[in-house]
Amino acid sequence: MKVVATPLPGVLVLEPDVFFDHRGYFFEAYNQEAMARLGITAEFVQDNESRSKKGVLRGLHFQVPPFAQGKLVRVVFGEVLDVAVDLRKHSPTFGRWVSQVLSEQNKFLLWIPEGFAHGFITLSDEAVFTYKCTALYHKASERTIRFDDPVLAIEWGNSHPIVAEKDLEAPLFSQTENPF
Repeated sequence: MKVVATPLPGVLVLEPDVFFDHRGYFFEAYNQEAMARLGITAEFVQDNESRSKKGVLRGLHFQVPPFAQGKLVRVVFGEVLDVAVDLRKHSPTFGRWVSQVLSEQNKFLLWIPEGFAHGFITLSDEAVFTYKCTALYHKASERTIRFDDPVLAIEWGNSHPIVAEKDLEAPLFSQTENPF
């Protein structure tokens, strides 16, 4: 597996070794020992999957401690633009974001540790998105940052995304409770 560092320390793009033959392909989407060699020693306790149509934007979501989540995300079907925002107040990249296209074709994974908000927008007609989490979902700890925050200025590539009501009503970055 090849690891590509992003401009946000801790956020990693993982490019798995994919083996193709006349039957199709095979790759390891997760291997605990291989991840540990890459410095990802997180224990995953919950797997999630979502299906979204083109233009659906989910995010920017995170959970506060003690239920903060690291996420290992990938796309099984289709294509998304995945985004992580650094919430770590003492980080030199605080308030900056990084994006990565994840697709069934490239089979990339993105590791997003605790201390980051996360979101994605579906680029293909449909996409199936999966992610492993290091903490269980805890509704009272869930927080959302407005996806179109002018200070963050995330380039989603879609000026009229399909967004859930809770994401439309989310506070701006500067108004969000942030314990990181």
